[in-house]
Amino acid sequence: MSVMASRPLVRWVLPGGVLVAVLTGGAIATTLTASAAASLPVRSAAQLLVDVETAKLDGASGTVVEKADLGLPSLPDSIVGRDGSSNLNTLISGSHTLRVWYSGPDKARVALLGAMGESDIIRNGNSVWLWSSASNTAEHSTLSAGADKAPPTPNDMPKTPQDAANRVLAQLDPTTKVSVDQVGTVAGRPVYNLVLQPKDTRSQVAKVTISIDGTEHVPLQVQVFAKGYAPPAFSIGFTDVSFTRPADQRFAFNPPPGAKVTESTATPDHAGTGTKPQTAVIGTGWTSVLVARVSPDALAPSPSAGGADRGSSSLGVILNALPRVSGSWGSGRLLQGRLFSVLLTDDGRVLAGAVTGQQLQAAAADPAAALK
Repeated sequence: MSVMASRPLVRWVLPGGVLVAVLTGGAIATTLTASAAASLPVRSAAQLLVDVETAKLDGASGTVVEKADLGLPSLPDSIVGRDGSSNLNTLISGSHTLRVWYSGPDKARVALLGAMGESDIIRNGNSVWLWSSASNTAEHSTLSAGADKAPPTPNDMPKTPQDAANRVLAQLDPTTKVSVDQVGTVAGRPVYNLVLQPKDTRSQVAKVTISIDGTEHVPLQVQVFAKGYAPPAFSIGFTDVSFTRPADQRFAFNPPPGAKVTESTATPDHAGTGTKPQTAVIGTGWTSVLVARVSPDALAPSPSAGGADRGSSSLGVILNALPRVSGSWGSGRLLQGRLFSVLLTDDGRVLAGAVTGQQLQAAAADPAAALK
């Protein structure tokens, strides 16, 4: 199943054998005690995982608040944005409000609401629109037959609780301790709180809490906590939600007069679009590091720290703000946040993981990370 995912409706399925391994390997240690206040029956973590996997939902809509406090270095507002921005690229920092509508596997809409406008991602059948009212621009893509996801959106941060939960649950394996915390309330509805904790304490992630609706069995809120930092480093959750199916006209979109419309030529499954990049994974579980090789030119800093050159990318501006590091693996620039680190090497490699920068540099020295 997939409910209200943003790109849109990316399916999640636990890898074969993983759920069984977790259930039989002692990872699930806690059973919920029923709360009179929430009036929810007792459910174990194992039962909740099955509930989420088998949930059926015809329709839903509501307001979602996303907050990102990732501890990123100081960057220009044009990249990270401020609270109230309607630019999808700014979801990596601050607080943002979104409206979501879901009406089956081929109808979904997410609107990022800003002080001066909004940006929308809309799927209606095989038609997908990306719309910005601030710039009065729209990008249209047509999905090929049988495609189950749209082309990448301008920003890949989760835009609904389901989207965030999908990404976490898809990685569930025996390296994770799964338990159930006390019941609670989200958007006025009683929920079970499913808690995922890395068994490997070297991970920057302390725990992930997924609040699951007690009746509909879908995630209403996801909170990600960083090691050594009390507030959630990332959270996304409903403040109000309805499980009534939205009207079909909600998913109809016609660009307003004067809008600049671009037809996307990217194929949804990226088949035949070129050579796949070289990649490798160093380590396992929550401390695994993804390594990818790109063109060294793509990781070159902007010619000026201010990024005045209109040809300079946002990535170039970010690179100028990052400290340089070096070691036996080579040299490059390092971004360290509360939940993850990213190492961009001068020889054209990108390493990322929910680990410290020091751990990334150790991974960069692994022969498998050379990608030669």
